[in-house]
Amino acid sequence: MMLKVGILGGGQLGRMLLQAAANYPVETYVMENDPECPAAHLCHHFTKGDIRNYDDVFNFGKDLDAITIEIESVNEDALDALEQKGVKVYPRPSALRTIKNKITQKQYYKDQQIPSPEFVITQNLTELNGHVSFLPAVHKIGQGGYDGKGVQVIRTAADLGKGFDAPGVLEKMVNIHKEIAQIVAINEKGETAIYPPVDMVMDPQLNLLDYQISPAELPQQTLWKIEAIALAVVKGLKSPGIFAVELFVDKNGDVLVNETAPRVHNSGHHTIEANYSSQFDMLWRVMLGYPLGNTDHILSASIVNLVGADGFSGPAVYEGLEEVLKMENVFVHIYGKKETKPGRKMGHITIVSKDRQDLSFKAHRIKNLLKVVS
Repeated sequence: MMLKVGILGGGQLGRMLLQAAANYPVETYVMENDPECPAAHLCHHFTKGDIRNYDDVFNFGKDLDAITIEIESVNEDALDALEQKGVKVYPRPSALRTIKNKITQKQYYKDQQIPSPEFVITQNLTELNGHVSFLPAVHKIGQGGYDGKGVQVIRTAADLGKGFDAPGVLEKMVNIHKEIAQIVAINEKGETAIYPPVDMVMDPQLNLLDYQISPAELPQQTLWKIEAIALAVVKGLKSPGIFAVELFVDKNGDVLVNETAPRVHNSGHHTIEANYSSQFDMLWRVMLGYPLGNTDHILSASIVNLVGADGFSGPAVYEGLEEVLKMENVFVHIYGKKETKPGRKMGHITIVSKDRQDLSFKAHRIKNLLKVVS
């Protein structure tokens, strides 16, 4: 029997999830405000609606067997009602509610004794100004931040005005050696599958992933710490699904959780070409009750994020694309967004190789060659 599975959100993550669905007996449904969204033409049934609206989400999901998300900003109250009605929800609304607000997420780490940077909660700018002694720190808006938005670095008292006049978290700055992402899959039985962790290099201006290399190069003892901490984060949420745990390794070798995403994630895009079971394939296995897939690498990989160039807004033009397509073992994923603007995610490029130096060389070459302009 074909299961009916819905996806809330029809962007690039939804599209890649639908591409992986072709391997399984499933009837797919997507809800998104934009009927021209990247996922609209790949699903069996498209519904125009607001994923943040209770009625839209409930009516979309009430006749489905299961439902998942491609972004956290969905109506979790409607997902609660659907779960009570018997629809399987991935991740469970309780886990989503914990993660989607940075305040409850940080409190979860504290309650579960999961190592994470020291923090204080601020309700507004007035409260923020009372924590000068806590600086340098990072101010994160409680709800609504995404892809580097909603995060401000506060180094000195003069920077306090850059903070958010809304509930948020002021997090003590970490002396970072490496930023790592660890993707974990967990099924209804509590069985887990762990992908090799990846080294993330962040864009300091956009505060989002610039490029990454997988697997991460770290001492074995540090890798064990990362795995144990990521598993503690995921198991404590008591929800099946795919979770991306982002962590810091500091200069002393200590491992601290930065943030968690309760869904397929940019840091796992390389798994499409580089791993036996991609993160997208794995989520279908979790939702359909199939055995968890093989997370091993086929080859080492790098991802370069393709974002809109500074100074360009309008119809997207991909300069240098032909040159990149000539490169060996390079896979271009363009998300189908018609309009570009500075810093907007427009695609990603995956590089696979037996040689780690080749990955770094090609990643930097692609960054210099390929530009999204208008």
